[in-house]
Amino acid sequence: MQTRSKADFLRLIDKLLTLDPGTLKGSESLADLAVWDSLAVIGFVALLDDKLGITLPSGKIGGCKTVADLVALAGNQVQP
Repeated sequence: MQTRSKADFLRLIDKLLTLDPGTLKGSESLADLAVWDSLAVIGFVALLDDKLGITLPSGKIGGCKTVADLVALAGNQVQP
């Protein structure tokens, strides 16, 4: 799988959450995002698998508090 820049990855999350491109910067709290719900979690897991070939262990997303925490789950597949 191809690595992506952080900005590109954030745009993928924007699209997943049906936000305008460039909306997310990384510091946003997931609790403050009305569109972050159980369907968004499933979509994010699918996004990681489809775009980066990453399969998350169960429970990893539950520990995420911010969008930056989600980006961190991509590890070295997302470059600054």
